[in-house]
Amino acid sequence: MKNRLKALRAEQNWTQAELAAELQVSRQTVNAIEKGKFDPSLPLAFKIARLFDLPIETIFDDDGK
Repeated sequence: MKNRLKALRAEQNWTQAELAAELQVSRQTVNAIEKGKFDPSLPLAFKIARLFDLPIETIFDDDGK
């Protein structure tokens, strides 16, 4: 699944560690999501969307489109 997490994080000038702390996950989880190696759970995707005040589909894009 493609995502805009890295770009959104950069806009806020947050490190991966800072974003991870906000989301209550590890920095490695943030890194894996940004690289497309890990798809977040639905609750985590909603948490990310709320943090950036964006709809989930604005952040995450299904590769099947």
